[in-house]
Amino acid sequence: MSAARVLVAMSGGVDSSVAAALLREAGYEVVGVAMRLAPEPAHSESRRATCCSHEDFEDARRVAERLDFPFYVVDLREDFAARVVGNFVSEYLAGRTPNPCVMCNREIKFDRLWQRARAVGADFVATGHYAQTDRDLDGRFHLLRARDSAKDQSYFLFSLTQAELARTLFPLGAITKAEVRARARQLGLINADKPESQEICFVPDGDYAGLVERVTSRDRIRPGRIVDRAGTTLGAHRGVHRFTIGQRRGLGFASGEPMYVREIHGDTGTVIVGRREELYSAGLLAKEVSLVDGSRTASRLEVEVKTRYRQNSVPATLALGAGRRAEVRFLARGPAVTPGQACVFYRGEEVLGGGFIERALEA
Repeated sequence: MSAARVLVAMSGGVDSSVAAALLREAGYEVVGVAMRLAPEPAHSESRRATCCSHEDFEDARRVAERLDFPFYVVDLREDFAARVVGNFVSEYLAGRTPNPCVMCNREIKFDRLWQRARAVGADFVATGHYAQTDRDLDGRFHLLRARDSAKDQSYFLFSLTQAELARTLFPLGAITKAEVRARARQLGLINADKPESQEICFVPDGDYAGLVERVTSRDRIRPGRIVDRAGTTLGAHRGVHRFTIGQRRGLGFASGEPMYVREIHGDTGTVIVGRREELYSAGLLAKEVSLVDGSRTASRLEVEVKTRYRQNSVPATLALGAGRRAEVRFLARGPAVTPGQACVFYRGEEVLGGGFIERALEA
């Protein structure tokens, strides 16, 4: 009987390289693929902070040669620009703060990648994400946090369905980052000690506002007023895309006490600021909500919710509504809520699902 074939997404980093190695050792027929998504950074300093550079693809190729499996590069820049970068720009212009890594996973890595897998006759796709899956006695798949809590990336994967989990492998879910690097050294991989990418791949200099202004027309930029909750004008700004909820620096006006962005209205260009204690919310409304197990019938669930990747989860009640919408009520004073970000629902170690924040509920 021939071995199952798996298409492994390879970025040139140590995680995806070790993922491929572990699958090879487990007896899978591995095919490596790198996805060209964003233009290559112009400066060498930027290249070291991001991915998708020629050097990254070369690292992936050399790993594939060492481990003896075929490797290809596919050009997905057009799809990436339309589905991820376009969404990123539109969301900022609307006064929301997007999470492009969530969109990339949903729109590219677990959509276009699986199309490539079918084209090469692969039974599975695999990535270097730190997450785990499990299958129960009824045949239902569960998405779980990674063993390495500091590297857990289950937050980015909440939109995966049962059908997608059935054909997806996460070889690194049960090991730590330190173990990954140690295994890479044992295998003599060139990228064993390669630094991690730190920035969004298409914004290597971190200037999100600059990117928005470079790729959009001037008439889409929405300048406006900065006001307090009473409506008193405190200053003016050059565009809502320059702000995010909770922002303190760069507001452009002087105040006798620290002030933070608490609301952004893309339709009027108004940015509302307030004191730190005014940032807290009672909950949120979410849209485009999906559950990992769509067969769940309960419309009200006790969950823990994360409203940012690096934020701790907080206890909440989840009420599912019509039109893939949901209301989340925090059981205690909740964190600042940022429209556009993903909110992900957990129960212990399991990811139940998630959605995108539409607006905060007043405390």
